[in-house]
This record gives sequence, C-alpha cells and structure tokens, in this order.
Amino acid sequence: MAGGVSSVEVVKDGATGLEKLVLREAHGCSVQVYLYGGQVIFWENEYREQLLFVSRKVFRSFNVRFEFRLRVALSPTGDLMLTSRIKNTNADGKPFKFGFSYNTYFSVSDISEVRVEGLETLDYIDNLQCGKRCTEQGDAVVFESEAEKVYLSAPPKIVIIDHDKKRTFELRKEGLPDVVVWNPWDRKAKTILDFGEEEYKCMLCVGAANAEKPITLRPGEEWQGRQEISVVPSSYSSGQWDPEIIHRI
Repeated sequence: MAGGVSSVEVVKDGATGLEKLVLREAHGCSVQVYLYGGQVIFWENEYREQLLFVSRKVFRSFNVRFEFRLRVALSPTGDLMLTSRIKNTNADGKPFKFGFSYNTYFSVSDISEVRVEGLETLDYIDNLQCGKRCTEQGDAVVFESEAEKVYLSAPPKIVIIDHDKKRTFELRKEGLPDVVVWNPWDRKAKTILDFGEEEYKCMLCVGAANAEKPITLRPGEEWQGRQEISVVPSSYSSGQWDPEIIHRI
C-alpha cells in the first residue's frame, strides 16, 4: 500500500461475526479493533508482519457494565497509540475503585531470546509467590520459566528487544505507573482453554498498568491512561539511543 491513502472502515469479522474497525495508514500499516469490548486484535507493519500475538483458540466475553472509551490511532510512522477513559456515571452517587492494565500480547520469535529493558532495579509483585514483593536483580528481564509480575513505579519508557526478528518494541505510557509482565510457559499454557500449548514460545505480554494503588472516581469524575508502542531497530536499548534519531537513520 506504499504511496496509498489512509482509510477507516467497519467490517464484520469472518471468524467471530463481530464488527470491527479497520484503520489503514498510507504506508501500509494497519490496526483492527473489535467494536464489542474495544479490543485491539491486529497491528500490522508496512511489511505485513503481525506485531501483536493473538491465540488461535481465543474466545471473548465482556460482561462488566461501565462507561469506557478507547481511542486507537496510528501515527504516520505506524506507531500504535491507545488512549483509555473511564467515567463514573453511578446514579447512586457512590465512588468506585478499580485497577487497569493494557494486556499487550507482543509477537516474538522465541521467548527465551527476548529481553525487557527499563525495569531493572525496580520492586515488583510476584503473583507466582502469592504477591510477594521482590526487587529485580538483573540488568534486564529475561525469561526461563513462567512469569507473572507487576513492576511498580516504572519509568515512562521501556523496551522489548527481540534479536531474532531484528526489532525492538518501545513502550511509552502516561497515567499508568506500573508495568505488567506475563508469560504462562509450558505447564500453564496447557491449562488455558483459549491458548495453544506451544504458543507461549512466540508471545510476551507487557503492558502499562495501574495495579498497586486502585484508582478512585467520584460520580462524574473521569480517569485517562495512555500507551504508545513503536518499533525501532533491534540495536536499540533503553539507555543508549534516542528513538527519534533512530527513525531518521
């Protein structure tokens, strides 16, 4: 589609029958979003490579009632931008508390070869140890077994480096202090109904979150959180290069 025009259309998903919004950028990048639940299911770069992981066995439900607005946008360079808003519209005048997380499933070549930079030295909650509070000791987060961690007070920018695919995801966040990191590994993958037994090898969940301290909204109040993801060359790491410079190389 290089040299084409940007477009937005609503189509019906052939597999689920649900309506979805398809955004296409002039240089060939595209995003697909289910209107039911506001779920981003597809993010493709100009080389028609799927950048997000979605299990082939996935099923979906959205049973909680609340006012939630999600804005999905593609930048001219193909960056994926997500902005979420939640508003308290309770008629009884009561406030409510909630947590929030973007569960972003990245498509990776081999989970054993992937590293996450920007979370080193941070405290995290380890959900595999009954919520025990620990401190990250490595110079990067690597994966050799199941991981289900919430990194607290994370910096506004972290990176996921995939050397085999020669690409690095840069994640930037606003209004979301924490970062969730998850991979089920082999044993847990076999117990998840909507997840293939071997699919843990080619995915990694990393997402901006508000997990440690719940958000409280009084009636009429609104909360906003934002996450942006871009793809830069695999030589990039969190402390070495300015991504804006890399985009120009």
